[in-house]
Amino acid sequence: MTFSLAIVGRPNVGKSTLFNRLIGRKQALVDDQPGVTRDLREGQARLGHLKFTVIDTAGLEDATDDSLQGRMRRLTERAVDMADVCLFMVDARAGITASDEMFADILRKRAEHVILVTNKAEGHAGEEGMLEAYSLGLGEPVPISAEHGEGMADLAAALTPFEDLFKGRDEEEAPVIDADLEEEASLVTRGRPLQVAVIGRPNAGKSTLINKMLGEDRLLTGPEAGITRDAISLTMEWASDEGNIPVRIFDTAGMRKRAKVQEKLEKLSVSDGLRAVKFAEVVIVLLDAAIPFEQQDLRIADLAEREGRAVVVAVNKWDVEPHKQEKLRDLKEAFDRLLPQLRGAPLITVSAKTGRGLDRLQAAVIRAYDVWNRRVPTAALNRWLTAMIEAHPPPAPAGRRIKLRYATQAKTRPPGFVVMCSAPDKMPDSYNRYLINGLRDDFDMPGTPIRLTMRGQGDANPYKDKKKSTPSRLRKHIKGRGNPPGQ
Repeated sequence: MTFSLAIVGRPNVGKSTLFNRLIGRKQALVDDQPGVTRDLREGQARLGHLKFTVIDTAGLEDATDDSLQGRMRRLTERAVDMADVCLFMVDARAGITASDEMFADILRKRAEHVILVTNKAEGHAGEEGMLEAYSLGLGEPVPISAEHGEGMADLAAALTPFEDLFKGRDEEEAPVIDADLEEEASLVTRGRPLQVAVIGRPNAGKSTLINKMLGEDRLLTGPEAGITRDAISLTMEWASDEGNIPVRIFDTAGMRKRAKVQEKLEKLSVSDGLRAVKFAEVVIVLLDAAIPFEQQDLRIADLAEREGRAVVVAVNKWDVEPHKQEKLRDLKEAFDRLLPQLRGAPLITVSAKTGRGLDRLQAAVIRAYDVWNRRVPTAALNRWLTAMIEAHPPPAPAGRRIKLRYATQAKTRPPGFVVMCSAPDKMPDSYNRYLINGLRDDFDMPGTPIRLTMRGQGDANPYKDKKKSTPSRLRKHIKGRGNPPGQ
């Protein structure tokens, strides 16, 4: 990447629409209502021959206090400070407002390189607003239509000088780009960042937890529930016995009960979070210590298990829990009772506010990832199967015992096993659970989803299902119409 470009402007001028066009996919949430974007989202952009890092920001608000709008403004100002070039976007159809003039003054003081862009300039409706933009004193405006892709060649021409200006800079200084959620999860190996998604109900402390891991306030936080809307990814390194491990961690929107999700924007936010879960490797289910294991928590944890992700359960706000020992005992009992499909998964108590327990949480995530990738040798697996059958033989429906012939591991991520048997359709679920629990205990695979498939072994006789037929010459002989064969 040669340079970084921050798209700034007041709410609802089309910043996220341009961001999506530059990166070539619909990654940032877009809606007609203002203030959709709240966090900083980064992505790899390509415009003609140019390649650069683009940063989508929250709309600049006229607020400097500790309100949500004030915190959003401070986060956007931070993006202005860290970006090489600022793209100041105004609405050509609405014309220049007092907010535009005030933010233009801010950019003149804080940003070294500013490009003025008038969006929604297609047709004649935006001509007057484009002429007004000259009054901002930021040079000649570039008219574009982010929605329809008009003016992209002019924008590329305006950005081209910065390619040479920042070309010689070390690539390591460029901001970390966002993850491509469309990338197949199987492509991520140990040499690439470990993909971790943090999910949970609104106001559980997901963004605060990630900020504490990162060591800086990179994500917008506050007492209000539902602040996060996009699935934002950040890259960091975790220390382990093997050395520093690169990790890409996803912050997701809080997931409420489906019946309570009425607004289109919240539905888009939840959908974005579900995509992050689908392409993650390890999912941290974050609970609130004051109200743990509510029905929505159980649904979220079950979702991660059904997607086949390794699961780590973290209980946040542990620093304000008055009766820690009794509470921990109750949590473990409720976990085993309410989530039997995740039996043995790590249950870690943390405080996102103080940082206590984060080292144990990171170690649990790394271990869960290793278990998720575990492969059992076929010989050991079949010795285990023989012992399991001797300890508890399979059932005998209609008086005929089901025979388990052999087992093999078909896949990892999560571990998947195939058992060849005589009557797979008659094997009860209880015996499948018996085998899965045995795999967890005997091969040290606690908590990770295990897929067990019963498969029938083909019969050795290839003519078993074919109708017996009599040769035509023999049929004629039987009916007295000809000589027997050979005569």
